[in-house]
Amino acid sequence: MTDFDQPFSRADTHAVKYDARQAVFGKADVMPLWVADMDLPSPRAVTEALVARARHPAYGYTLFPDSLYQAQIDWFRRRHGWATERAWLMMAPGVVPSLHAAALAFAEPGEGIIVQPPVYFPFFSAVTQTGRRLIENPLQLRDGQWQMDLEHLEQCASDGARLLFLCSPHNPVGRVWRRDELEAVLAIARRHELLVVSDEIHCDLTYPDRPAHTVLATLAGPEDRLITTVAASKTFNIPGLGLSSIVAPDPAHRSALKREFERLHMGQCNPFSIAGYEAGYRDGKAWLDELLPYLAGNRDFVHRFIAERLPEIRLVDPEGTYLLWLDCRAMGMSDTQLKAFFVEQAGVGLSPGAQFGTGGRGHMRMNIGAPRPTLEQAMARIEAAMVAWRRA
Repeated sequence: MTDFDQPFSRADTHAVKYDARQAVFGKADVMPLWVADMDLPSPRAVTEALVARARHPAYGYTLFPDSLYQAQIDWFRRRHGWATERAWLMMAPGVVPSLHAAALAFAEPGEGIIVQPPVYFPFFSAVTQTGRRLIENPLQLRDGQWQMDLEHLEQCASDGARLLFLCSPHNPVGRVWRRDELEAVLAIARRHELLVVSDEIHCDLTYPDRPAHTVLATLAGPEDRLITTVAASKTFNIPGLGLSSIVAPDPAHRSALKREFERLHMGQCNPFSIAGYEAGYRDGKAWLDELLPYLAGNRDFVHRFIAERLPEIRLVDPEGTYLLWLDCRAMGMSDTQLKAFFVEQAGVGLSPGAQFGTGGRGHMRMNIGAPRPTLEQAMARIEAAMVAWRRA
């Protein structure tokens, strides 16, 4: 059993989450609950695989072994009922580079790409930095649940869009899209010959008491234009190893993506990435089965705390990811003031909602992938700051 309650130090590891606090928040002593990696130990199997590889004293250029692909194929078949083939898989340096490559490969400069804000901010830059046209299809909060505006999505698709970047499960709002919602997306894509790039990096991080994730590709037919990006990075807390996978059944799609990666000389990866990635998918099941109930407990703790003590903050209960989307609009602060409140008054570093685009203003994203005692301390700080703010 993994003791997730036991805090451990990340000092001297050059962790962005900790060592970038001064640059991001203007002070180095805030409790960091921002960057989407966890302050929880990765699976022992991953550590052992990295140590075993390190014992070999040569760290040269490395091929992707067949066992790496097979570990991923087996994982998704068992965990998600998704049958993939070796020929469909391409390894990539990350999901974000894959989005950039897709924008370059499948849309011409000025052509439209749809994103659904508030959404993980590199979705925007993958469009704008490649000279493509950003088309927004904002999510809507209806009946206490974030939903896709499918009628507006249809309008966006008819506005000359070539691609849809789908975030599933969704970061930052935590929605796990239902089968009927995903089928509606595919139907729209078919009608408008839209290529869907489905970022499913959080697919394994759904709560045991919430709906299971549906891989979009399991609903698709051979006529559908679909590319899926996945990775072991969020699942097993190894994002620093920098490896992901693209699943593209269409050989023309694979060829186009390969040309973009080769043009940018992004084909290589390091031997430690391979070792950790494969070990996670091959031997990480038991650890993940322990992690998910622990994250659900963290979610429940923060949810209860907010409901009982912080009436100015609203939390729409997430269905997946270890990220919480906090609605702080009742505090009546600007985004600058809101960030300053959490940093200066509470001493807690969160991700400002404004950076997630339309619908993000007045919100903050909190990372609960941390030991429970850490979250207890952070929430106590926020409550103390809120009490002082109410008195002011």
